[in-house]
Amino acid sequence: MKDRIEKFLEKKTKDLNSLAEKYPEKRSLFIDWQELERYDHELAEELIKEPDEIIGLFEKILREKDIPILEITEEPRFHVRFYNLPREKGYSVMIRDITADYIDRLVSVDGVVNRIGDVLPKVSVGCFICNKCGERHDEPQTTRFLRGPISCKNCRRNDFRFVPEESKWIDVQRLEIQEPLEFLKGGEQARKIEIWAEEDLTDVVTAGDKVIVTGIVRLKPPLKKGSVYFKFIEANNIEGIEREFEDIEISKKEEREIKKLAKDPKIHEKIVNSIAPSIYGYKEVKEAIALQLFGGRPGKRLPDGTNVRSDIHLLLIGDPGVAKSRILQYVDQIAPKSIYVTGKGTTGAGLTATAEKDELAEGAWTLKAGALVLAGGGVACIDEFDKMNKEDRGAMHEAMEQQTISLAKAGIVAKFRANTAILAASNPKFSRFDNYKPLGEQFDIPPTLLSRFDLIFPIRDVLDKEQDKKIAEHMLKMHKTGGEMKELEPIIPVELFRKYIAYSRKNILPVLTDDAAEKIRDYYVDLRSGSKETVRATPRQLEALVRLAEASARLRLSDTVTVSDAERAIKLTNFVLREIAYDQTTGEIDIDRIVTDYPKSTRDRIRIIEDIIRELIDKSEE
Repeated sequence: MKDRIEKFLEKKTKDLNSLAEKYPEKRSLFIDWQELERYDHELAEELIKEPDEIIGLFEKILREKDIPILEITEEPRFHVRFYNLPREKGYSVMIRDITADYIDRLVSVDGVVNRIGDVLPKVSVGCFICNKCGERHDEPQTTRFLRGPISCKNCRRNDFRFVPEESKWIDVQRLEIQEPLEFLKGGEQARKIEIWAEEDLTDVVTAGDKVIVTGIVRLKPPLKKGSVYFKFIEANNIEGIEREFEDIEISKKEEREIKKLAKDPKIHEKIVNSIAPSIYGYKEVKEAIALQLFGGRPGKRLPDGTNVRSDIHLLLIGDPGVAKSRILQYVDQIAPKSIYVTGKGTTGAGLTATAEKDELAEGAWTLKAGALVLAGGGVACIDEFDKMNKEDRGAMHEAMEQQTISLAKAGIVAKFRANTAILAASNPKFSRFDNYKPLGEQFDIPPTLLSRFDLIFPIRDVLDKEQDKKIAEHMLKMHKTGGEMKELEPIIPVELFRKYIAYSRKNILPVLTDDAAEKIRDYYVDLRSGSKETVRATPRQLEALVRLAEASARLRLSDTVTVSDAERAIKLTNFVLREIAYDQTTGEIDIDRIVTDYPKSTRDRIRIIEDIIRELIDKSEE
């Protein structure tokens, strides 16, 4: 076995020379498992079954090699780290599939870093002195618990004291990863597993990062007596994954289906009709959700270094029983990456991020990512948004606009990426909309947060006999069988729809054409050119228009944003502004109608009444 490893390492001369030049900053040799398998199939398979023995041999041979390292007085500590374990052979698995059969075997798992602890010192070689004769014993530590020698090699006694200053130490860090949300089917709970990283694998990731961990499955005994042990992975390698949806496998056949579907002139209509088909109506809401699933062009950065948000935020605010929650649940099922939470059961820390004490690490602080971080690149569905505490909602301001989450707690200062689209549902302040009160007064959400939503849809439960009849007929079809049930099935199958979205988000980066930009500019200027006293639109509406137009292009798998995309964004924005910002008194759009309690026309009337009262008071005093 040793000869075979030596022959394989002879092929790595260039990598070994690079390692020698950069030691001790770099001390790991990275080996592609599939390259090893092509060279020696039996050795590669033995590595999976007996990783401790084979990795130990690799590292021993590496230490014995004549590698020229300058200015080093002690024996070099090299590591051999493996990557690219194949999924088709069952060596790269989901966390939920790690059973007892994988104990002490090499595996690879994909995950999102959910929790990250402090870097702590760990004894690698413990120095023990015999209390009877003073003999020194150096004991390699291979477990999480400090173990001394069984007996003194000189006097055969077993009375020792541990000498920390003479021992050898390494850095160790405990992580927790959970299954990526895009791996899960609607409603599935993400499984988690603990990761132990050592030496140069510490501090290479932060909470919210997507990673591939290759390591050995170990068992951790229970704190109290018991027969149930806990699994963890002793990391051999940790790789960061930059691109979203990289793990959603799209076959050549599926790619051809996706491209064929995109060429359909009615693709926009088909996608909109594939969203929550069991729910009657809500054409504009479904259209907005379709655009949200595709999102705007990511990665735009201003000259001053500021990132431009590409994700679209939507708010559904409506009377009870109008299917808001069902819409959110459906989006949670069809989105390639999503998370569903409720305002009642969620804190600000649970949504964003927090630092908390880790009892298993002697009370050290760990960083824990929240829902908005874990759903990065996807959609966070937040039901009962109005039920959240004001303090918890306040934590979302930075996440919604800058798409980052800053944390400063217990001496820990950190920043997380939160490039997540938010789909929120809420009830009016008084449970139902009151037609006799200003709309802004009925939103139990602060204006600063409301203004961060690209589109706000008020959904009213209006008494309409004809409409009620159509809704009832549509709902009753769900309780029938046969042909009528097929009418409620999505036009595009759910699995193909998920992959269509993932393909678009991964490959399509549309550019705004001059004609489309001119169309959006003219609409924005027209919107602003009404009464000078009325705020009809803000630059945030302009940015939202661009995002919606880009999403429309991505929906068609188009590399350019055309005039038709701009018109679609304008039409949807017009619909929303007419619903939420139309002042019936003046016949104009007034954004103040939602971001303040009263539109300008009402404020003017109040001011006139105040002036009249003031004049009457002045006259009475005379």
